[in-house]
Amino acid sequence: MEANYRDGLPAAGDDDDVAAVDTPEAPEALEHEVRDHVASAAEHGVRLDKTLVLMAPEFSRSHLQGLVADGLVQVDGCTEHSSSRRLRAGCRVRVELRPTAESLAFRPEAMALPIVHEDDQVLVIDKPAGLVVHPASGNWSGTLLNGLLAHHAAAASLPRAGIVHRLDKDTSGLMVVGKTLEAVTVLVRAIAAREVRRVYVALAHGELAGGERWIDAPIGRDPGSRLRMAVIAAGRPAQTAVQPLATRAGCTALRCRLHTGRTHQIRVHLASIGHPLVGDALYGGRELFGLRRQALHAVSLGFEHPASRRRLEFRAPPPPDFGRAWREVSDEPAQ
Repeated sequence: MEANYRDGLPAAGDDDDVAAVDTPEAPEALEHEVRDHVASAAEHGVRLDKTLVLMAPEFSRSHLQGLVADGLVQVDGCTEHSSSRRLRAGCRVRVELRPTAESLAFRPEAMALPIVHEDDQVLVIDKPAGLVVHPASGNWSGTLLNGLLAHHAAAASLPRAGIVHRLDKDTSGLMVVGKTLEAVTVLVRAIAAREVRRVYVALAHGELAGGERWIDAPIGRDPGSRLRMAVIAAGRPAQTAVQPLATRAGCTALRCRLHTGRTHQIRVHLASIGHPLVGDALYGGRELFGLRRQALHAVSLGFEHPASRRRLEFRAPPPPDFGRAWREVSDEPAQ
């Protein structure tokens, strides 16, 4: 995996998740503020939202338009719901400023973290499907990062609260999180050096025969969809080892090993060879066996402890929904 740097550290790998985002500045302590303004002669005939930008230049125009829609803006003492209203010179504008969703995202939220292992340096978590790892558009709260900030105080001082790699929202399984800056640094460098062993089990449409298959195909943003990744010549190098374990009912049970950590890597690589994951609608998969999310689970994780240098290995059986689907294809346990 190539290392790039943010906050003085190599950036986290993006295993089966959205592209990495930098942590924004900490939110202001003040929850809201009221500002008043009298429209000047130069503002006569100007749209309300343009005046609001002059009143609160630290906010985006779209956020200010949202405040208008929410009834938080008054013109001459009356609530105004239209951002396009033309002002007259001398009218009084009042706005109740509220923080953006992004500024509220990096706050502690108590939650039951599914912890497999914890010491003073690292946490290993068996992430359930449906849990978002890092706040992003549409998921500004209730994320693993919010839970980590509530779990231990030191997380607030760490890049991404100690998150060093990610799983997509609907991918379940094992993740390691650093609890100190030293641990985060060591873990991220180990991932970049491909010293962290990450094994997944998956169910794919179609029958893959033969032994282990090596997929070496660069991955980048799909030119036709900002939501998807794709195999493209200009993408970043990506390698996945795929081992067929069993075939039945028009599907194949697979073991996959990541050698790089690109966004949606396993999902994209399997779709690119005509075998999308069961339940992965984004990449052409269909729901089968009652599974309503992509059939992908991080079953095994191995790494060297950042402090003791002792090799640690963890395994996590798939959750019930994946386990039931797996048994439709394979008689052997998912491991």
